[in-house]
Amino acid sequence: MRTGSEPTQARSPLRARLALTVFGLVWAFGGMAIFLAAGHPGWVAVFAAIALVAAVDLTVIVHHLRQGPHYQPGRDVPPYWPVDRDIPPYRRSGRDRSRWPR
Repeated sequence: MRTGSEPTQARSPLRARLALTVFGLVWAFGGMAIFLAAGHPGWVAVFAAIALVAAVDLTVIVHHLRQGPHYQPGRDVPPYWPVDRDIPPYRRSGRDRSRWPR
């Protein structure tokens, strides 16, 4: 539910998450290569797990980016209150928005 206090120029952090995930994926593959060359299979497994988590996160981010923007009401749409079923329909309009029947 909108409260009316949302920022008017809010942006999605998906592109920042995408950049950080790619950065983490590159470092995870680099760590895997270094520890594989050094002969430390335990550390290779740790970096492989990090790379797997980063790859899953990357697929989720790309999926969300391809969905595109979702509908967000504009500035001319006022905040709304849920319909209270206890108040008769003839009393729901106007300023009578209390949740308790009188």
